[in-house]
Amino acid sequence: MKEKKIIGTKELISIPDLDLYNLDVKIDTGADSNALHCDDIFVDEENIVHFTLLDEVHAAYNGIKMAVPLYAMKKVRSSNGKLQHRPSIRVKVEFFGKEYTTVISLTDRSDMKYPMLIGKKFLANKFLVDVSKEYLTKEADENLLKNLSRKKI
Repeated sequence: MKEKKIIGTKELISIPDLDLYNLDVKIDTGADSNALHCDDIFVDEENIVHFTLLDEVHAAYNGIKMAVPLYAMKKVRSSNGKLQHRPSIRVKVEFFGKEYTTVISLTDRSDMKYPMLIGKKFLANKFLVDVSKEYLTKEADENLLKNLSRKKI
């Protein structure tokens, strides 16, 4: 059986397909799926979903307009219990030094602190969450850089 990586409740993720790097994410084992904070979301007649990224922490991403093929319209029960129909996209993400293909729903998360949420469908069979830890991805990246620099000496 493959060993699962231990992650914290807050981590960093990159979405190269959208040119987004080191986004702060909240790990939420109570949520089924992933969600990305954006606004002005609409699907055109060619099934392209258009949206504007919202992330005040990363000024380079805030307000950027995107257009990506629609993967599916999903029914999602939000944190307030309301059922929503959200467009979702299928993208490659980089997390803990590995690349994964995943589905992300697009929604306005303005009432939430983190621009992205990672849910249990993504986490299942790959990760264990240590609720006393945060940003273990940063530690993993720093350790990798130290090991690489030692090998060059």
